[in-house]
Amino acid sequence: MLGVLLLQGKDPAELFTGEGHAPACLAEDEGGSAELSEEAVRDVPDWIWGAFLDDHGPAKAAEIAQTLRCRAPITLRINGLMGDPNVAREVLAEDGIETRANPRADLALTVTEGARRVAQSRAYRDGLVELQDAASQAAIEALPLSVGMRVLDYCAGGGGKSLALAARLGGGPVWAHDSDKKRMRDLPGRAERAAADIRIVARPKGPFDLILCDVPCSGSGTWRRAPEAKWRFDKEDLADLRNVQREILSDVAPMLSGEGILVYATCSVMSAENDQIVSWFLSENQDFGLLSSQQVLPDEDGDGFYYAILRRAA
Repeated sequence: MLGVLLLQGKDPAELFTGEGHAPACLAEDEGGSAELSEEAVRDVPDWIWGAFLDDHGPAKAAEIAQTLRCRAPITLRINGLMGDPNVAREVLAEDGIETRANPRADLALTVTEGARRVAQSRAYRDGLVELQDAASQAAIEALPLSVGMRVLDYCAGGGGKSLALAARLGGGPVWAHDSDKKRMRDLPGRAERAAADIRIVARPKGPFDLILCDVPCSGSGTWRRAPEAKWRFDKEDLADLRNVQREILSDVAPMLSGEGILVYATCSVMSAENDQIVSWFLSENQDFGLLSSQQVLPDEDGDGFYYAILRRAA
């Protein structure tokens, strides 16, 4: 409430009077200093703001904080097995859904009008398009994939990346695993719609040529989709997640083939979950090398996202 008033140029003390149904008067430490006003406008907890500053510098940190206060775009992935951007945009338009090309990924379309119609559209029902943020689409496009590779999506969740992987592999197969099987309950139906061969496994066994680990994380690159999450997240949560992230990498590495590729990904913009975890893994597993990595920040085209592509030496 204080942040909104400050953004509107109003003095909170004029409304926090305690009179009638008004909220109680503010204490001295609740809005009396310029420094506190600045923090309220940033709309992130102090410790997270400090992490943003350390990782990205003042200008980028301010951009991230501001972007996370705005509505996220709705982006579709075109199923390359069924059509191209021209076909997809035409079919969507028939149902009143207007889109624009998204510069982050070749098969990404951002919805500009008719977002509520997507789920009932012919393009969606027939598997021509799927909901998927452009940042994760770009990460899948960057992977060194070829038809015939054995690929595992280890933290599959709803399966959006599994479907994108399958499309790049000519339809699949892709093996999908998640520690919570309920997260994948819609995946069989989505796979059927998309003509993708997705094989759900409770205990995956290698060897795999490529393993994608889109690990549990803070979700800091996506907080505009769930604004309350940044206020519920604390340093202890971050420490717990870092342990999980390290455990997952250690668990999956033995499942790779001789020169297999390990992809580590998060929807976080914090180095503590990204570069630092990859550096730890490389220090513990010196038979792996880093092929490439990228940190994308949230903007009008998509969420914040990080990925690192690692390869085991022969």
